[in-house]
Amino acid sequence: MSTTDQTTGERGAKPLLFDQINDAEENAAMRAKGWPPVYTASAESRIVLVGQAPGRIAQRTRKPWNDPSGRLLRQWLAVTDQQFYDPALFALMPMDFYFPGKGTHGDQPPRKDFAPTWHPRLLALMPRVRLTILVGAYAQRYYLGAAAGRTLTETVANAADAPEGFFPLVHPSPLNIAWRKRNPWFEQETVPLLREAVAEALEGAAEPGALEGAAEPGALEGAGHE
Repeated sequence: MSTTDQTTGERGAKPLLFDQINDAEENAAMRAKGWPPVYTASAESRIVLVGQAPGRIAQRTRKPWNDPSGRLLRQWLAVTDQQFYDPALFALMPMDFYFPGKGTHGDQPPRKDFAPTWHPRLLALMPRVRLTILVGAYAQRYYLGAAAGRTLTETVANAADAPEGFFPLVHPSPLNIAWRKRNPWFEQETVPLLREAVAEALEGAAEPGALEGAAEPGALEGAGHE
């Protein structure tokens, strides 16, 4: 997103349906706080990345995944910051486009009606999408339905068998460092599969050599909340 106006993407245009979402009655309380919806989406987007909801930092800076969690995520994807924030490549569409507030343990969940209201309308305007990455249980339950495993671990472990065009992923939060240590197969097996899927989805769109320079899975360390 732009460093001067984060409601616009790297190429200067507002995300698809921005004014409609911003002005919607269900988001009136957010407008009263001066909060715009935090997401990116373009008719040219190749990959849709669905997380939970913007965190406090993302909402304040108006930039999705603008924290250590986002840096680790980009390492997993093997993409640069420039690629990640280019809406012609990635649409960053969480289950809610607004910070839901803090809960007892982490952030509050996204509003249940937000994604069903806005995601189908956005996706109908995005004919070039090749891959949808589902970060966390909320996104996986919504998009995979009965195809999701009984647990997030089961769903992610079976990423290779997910419905075509979808890739389930654990959240790159520091709260999940222990999970990654208990499940070394994730960085050894799942991250390489993810990188292959991302490279294939971006083929013909990414600049030559743009996928170079990412850290190897074994070098990944902890990150903060989105």
